[in-house]
Amino acid sequence: MYSEKVMDHFTNPRNVGEIEDASGVGTVGNAKCGDIMRIYLDIDEEGIIKDVKFKTFGCGAAVATSSMATELVKGKNINEALKITNKAVMDALDGLPPVKVHCSLLAEEAIHAALWDYAEKNSIVIEGLEKPKSDISEEEPREEY
Repeated sequence: MYSEKVMDHFTNPRNVGEIEDASGVGTVGNAKCGDIMRIYLDIDEEGIIKDVKFKTFGCGAAVATSSMATELVKGKNINEALKITNKAVMDALDGLPPVKVHCSLLAEEAIHAALWDYAEKNSIVIEGLEKPKSDISEEEPREEY
């Protein structure tokens, strides 16, 4: 069963949409489960995420984790955003059923992919950020956290 927070973020998602000329855009997904997330970041000159939007194709947990991830990164600097884990997303939503943990992993990966895009566009290195494996994965969803 889903928590009240998961249901709230699913039925009333925050930060839905696109950002034109985004500082960084990250698209991740898993073709086998069908969830695809795209996160748009607007980062100012000081490295603060001043706006964030998302578009997600997937189940209710995918929408809820995307929504919560955008709430968690908004207003943070790049290094703080990089430290947001799937566990932090799940904790903020008061948990997810084990079969939906992979949705929180996609949310974390989408943030990282958008930060990677930002770093590439600006020819900078973000300490601790690894290049995303690929935009859309054919791998089985990882269930770790």
